[in-house]
Amino acid sequence: MRYFVAFSYFGKTYHGWQKQPNALTVQQVMEETLSTLLRQTVELMGAGRTDAGVHAKQMYAHFEVDAIEDTDDLCYRLNAFLPEDIAINGIYAVPKDAHARFDAVQRTYEYWIVQEKNPFYIDSAHYVKHPLDVDKMNEAASLLMRFNDFECFSKSNTDVKTFLCKLNRAEWTIQGDVLIFTITADRFLRNMVRAIVGTLLEVGLGKSTLENVEEIINSKDRSKAGVSVPAKGLYLTQVSYPPHIKLNS
Repeated sequence: MRYFVAFSYFGKTYHGWQKQPNALTVQQVMEETLSTLLRQTVELMGAGRTDAGVHAKQMYAHFEVDAIEDTDDLCYRLNAFLPEDIAINGIYAVPKDAHARFDAVQRTYEYWIVQEKNPFYIDSAHYVKHPLDVDKMNEAASLLMRFNDFECFSKSNTDVKTFLCKLNRAEWTIQGDVLIFTITADRFLRNMVRAIVGTLLEVGLGKSTLENVEEIINSKDRSKAGVSVPAKGLYLTQVSYPPHIKLNS
């Protein structure tokens, strides 16, 4: 049978989601634990891949195994065996052709910034000590909504068929002592969010203008966009699926 597993993780320890030969990844740890508990080989297909150090508040993967008698009990046992920086939030039986990656219709990321030195955010937010013009940053963020080709924000030499993404939200908000950039789209390019945030920060710092942002997007040139901000401030917060994939999330 095919199942979806919902989980979250704090990415500091891991070299991203996807398995790699010589680095510890979330996929590797979860597959090994599932295989041990179910006594059969388990291979996970994630909804996407996060880079080294990136966190996920909500992530999904699918896998196929013999029928699981009690998914709640399996969740309990998985959480007992997994390290404290990975949490299983649910396991759901889904149609046999349901696909965690290709059936996802929307994804949301947040990027966290703090403006005052705070040791409690050292691994979970990016510290920017210089004043930021948040209104200008929001103007620049709204400008993004006019475009759908984001090649300028894609990691160089990435093998993708298209750089088109449909954005549904791009907005800065202040929540307590954290400045949060929220962006939602049907898909994201590799390194895209961190490059966008780096570009918008240039506007907030007065080093770039709205006109510059428009020129950068039209150029399709990664070297013209801002530097990628650190991974520790980036969170995958939501992955959405069509109604026929019923997830009690």
